[in-house]
Amino acid sequence: MNQPNHHKIATYLIDYALSELVKYVMEDTGCSIEQAMEKVYQSSLMDALQDEEGELYVQSPAYLYELLKDKLI
Repeated sequence: MNQPNHHKIATYLIDYALSELVKYVMEDTGCSIEQAMEKVYQSSLMDALQDEEGELYVQSPAYLYELLKDKLI
C-alpha cells in the first residue's frame, strides 16, 4: 500500500480548507460561488495557506476563516 507523503497530505488539507472557506464566504456574504472563490483566491491568506513549510493548512477551516474575515468583510 502506498503511504501518502507530506506533500500529498498538505495538498489534500489545503484543498479541503479552500473549499470550506469558499462555502463560509458564500454563507456570510450571500455572494455567488464565483465571487466567493475570487475573494478567497485573491486574499493574502492564500499565499500563507499554500506555504507548506508554514503549515497554516493544519489549522481548522473555521480558524482560517476568522483570519480571512478580518481582511475581507
